[in-house]
Amino acid sequence: MLGRRVLTAVIGIPITIYVIHYGEWLFAAAILILTLLAWHEFYIMLSNKNIKVFYNLGILVNTLILGCAWLGNSQELTMTFVFANLLFLINMVLSGNKFTVIDVAFSILGITYIGVGFSHLLLLRYTDSSLYITTSMGTLSMGASYLWLAFIGTWANDTFAYFIGSRFGRHKLCPTISPAKTVEGSIGGLLGSILALTLLGLLFRLPVIHSMIMGLAVGIVAPIGDLAESAIKRFAGVKDSGKLLPGHGGILDRFDSILFTVPIVYYYIHMFLLR
Repeated sequence: MLGRRVLTAVIGIPITIYVIHYGEWLFAAAILILTLLAWHEFYIMLSNKNIKVFYNLGILVNTLILGCAWLGNSQELTMTFVFANLLFLINMVLSGNKFTVIDVAFSILGITYIGVGFSHLLLLRYTDSSLYITTSMGTLSMGASYLWLAFIGTWANDTFAYFIGSRFGRHKLCPTISPAKTVEGSIGGLLGSILALTLLGLLFRLPVIHSMIMGLAVGIVAPIGDLAESAIKRFAGVKDSGKLLPGHGGILDRFDSILFTVPIVYYYIHMFLLR
């Protein structure tokens, strides 16, 4: 299992770096593919509980949400979300109890969790896309640097939590959802996020206090994102959301924390750094 995880990382990390730095249509296309794969995983998981997520409409709505995040504006994004909810409810009324309130609720949850969540990767990557910074690693767009803050902070949280939890973990954090997670590991992950974003903020020439606060925020919400996806999997009765990534599970397994940390970084930057 460890070998497969390492192999997936060796292949995936260079591709991720290239796609993020290239940006433009390639990054948008990659996020669209990831979103639709995650939606498919969500649909399959809920099928195990005989919950009929509106699959085809979900594909359309998620695509439109991403399109609005890339090319549109907040009003168009809100309009897409509102009309999606109306269509789900209309389908419930016309289906003759074949599409229930529970099906509607989980369909709306899916597009909120997945579509709106992944759309923030586009929103963050294309923030200040015309501005660039020069680092020891070369020239980097501000949008890409902001996205790396979320990614590196999340990965540092996961790595520090794993090693510190494995070594010092004694007290269970949330045993009913994820028995392996410990309070000590979570504290280690929190410190890892703060350390990683503080150092990365220095590289990107961001104010240290803001880098530390973002590290704190990422360190808090990253494990919550992980636990939220674990709760969905436990509800659906599955171990992994999918099998696409050897050693890692599915797309949702790999992006569960990212779907929480990216919006946090995005809104923090817009509230305190871009005023």
